[in-house]
Amino acid sequence: MNAAIPYKKVFVLGPEGEKIGVLSKEEALDKAAEYNMDLVLIAIENNKPIARILDYGKFKYDKKKKQKAVKEKQTVTTNREIRLTPLIGDHDLETKARKAREFILEGSRVKVSVKFRGRERARTELGEEILNKFFALLEDVAKISKEATLVNERFLDMYIEKDKRKVEALNNKQNNEPSDTQGE
Repeated sequence: MNAAIPYKKVFVLGPEGEKIGVLSKEEALDKAAEYNMDLVLIAIENNKPIARILDYGKFKYDKKKKQKAVKEKQTVTTNREIRLTPLIGDHDLETKARKAREFILEGSRVKVSVKFRGRERARTELGEEILNKFFALLEDVAKISKEATLVNERFLDMYIEKDKRKVEALNNKQNNEPSDTQGE
């Protein structure tokens, strides 16, 4: 920036991005002073330095603002886990599915894990049935992001996450249904 630019000659761009041409460093600094702005080295192409006349403070401010906007648009997915057993009762399964629905609607990814103990390890198909039942309770808001896989012969893991299209369709359906209290 300004006098710290190590080149004798630079290609200069004006404050509006217009091409001024190749100038010595001193001439370029004088030109920047005319505009009451800074001379900033923005690129070096084929050993040819390119400098631009701009307000450096405003440039840094705008850059920081853009980075903040990009950061706000990023989505952070948190991972949650729900543990089941192959012989879980229907009511317990529904309760855990309700909790999983909350996690999914918050935007979290849910790892559904069936834990096999003792002789249950020989009956992995029971775990698959439980996972299918569990997913059937959440099918209207979720999609499977990773199919069920057996891990260490003890856990059958499946990952589910929010399906935006299904959730939007569900919300539209709920909004379009007339309520009983209207028209009184």
